[in-house]
Amino acid sequence: MEPSAPKRSIQLNDTTLRDGAQAPGVIFKRADKLVIARALDLLGIDELEAGTPAMGAAEEEDIARIAALGLRCRVVAWCRARSEDLAAAARCGVDGVHISLPVSDIQLRALGKDRAWVLAQLQVLLPRAMHAFAFVSVGAQDATRADGQWLQDFLHAVERLGARRLRLADTVGIGRPETVAAMIVRCRRAAPHLALEFHGHNDLGLATANALAAVEAGASALSATVNGLGERAGNVALEQAAVLLHQHPQLGCGIDLSQLFAVCRRTAQASGRPIAPDRPIVGDLCFTHESGIHCHALLVDSRSYEPFPPQSIGRCHRFAMGSHSGGAGLRHLLHEAGIDASPPQLRALRALLAGDSLSR
Repeated sequence: MEPSAPKRSIQLNDTTLRDGAQAPGVIFKRADKLVIARALDLLGIDELEAGTPAMGAAEEEDIARIAALGLRCRVVAWCRARSEDLAAAARCGVDGVHISLPVSDIQLRALGKDRAWVLAQLQVLLPRAMHAFAFVSVGAQDATRADGQWLQDFLHAVERLGARRLRLADTVGIGRPETVAAMIVRCRRAAPHLALEFHGHNDLGLATANALAAVEAGASALSATVNGLGERAGNVALEQAAVLLHQHPQLGCGIDLSQLFAVCRRTAQASGRPIAPDRPIVGDLCFTHESGIHCHALLVDSRSYEPFPPQSIGRCHRFAMGSHSGGAGLRHLLHEAGIDASPPQLRALRALLAGDSLSR
């Protein structure tokens, strides 16, 4: 048997402390930011987008504190296409910067700018950034609504000026897996030596699917947030992307899944955004089973109704008593409680549970 080909590793850039912090009503305290940053680093995140220095002195201090932690991951700051933003990022002592520029005509009109301004800003800012920082990436904001030929011209300029990576942003979450994959393929052809990152929003519920389509089409990095936290409907969820990549036959990532659940719970607490009980990967109920058919099969083979072992992310499956419970599941629950029920008792309990359901 021929050995299987090694997986292509996808870099994960966590922007919980930048884009996640922009979610309405979310305010991370400095102590929480430091805890989350350390936890993400131990988790194995490749890059941490620590914040936006232009927000002011307090934000600068927060970013500087994170940069001074001595983390293994790269720490970057998010910047507008302004010289003063680069200067603020330099004061923070970060490893790199991400410079975001609008590329759709909708965004340009909203800012009172045009395409010539975008190219001029690249010419001025990229050499300065590359002189000041070890790593520089450029963002194509609203790329999924940009004119295709103009987006390629933008890529050529970014590649020519020497940026390390380009972020293609689905800023309002209108991309579909098919269109996102096609965009990645076109961009790779247009700028073959430029690494591509995908940054997706979840307005139509497709952020994770679009992220998967992007890396399968050749993107080498993903932007994500813990619990999908972010503006409006949120971003690509880090926990979903990490598990998907670990499960993928050709792709992978460096995330330690065993610590993932704890990081998600800690971030939910700090953000004041509870995790929905049925949320994939981390919801309280996503490994909880009531149906008699499911419980019986799970007792034989846990793979029958679970896509991956919950133990791999520090969780376990549970059986719940309810109107859909079967004999096998009830017997298992009672046995765990130290109770050995007879068949008549089990039948009586099932009838009671079904009756309670009907009476409601």
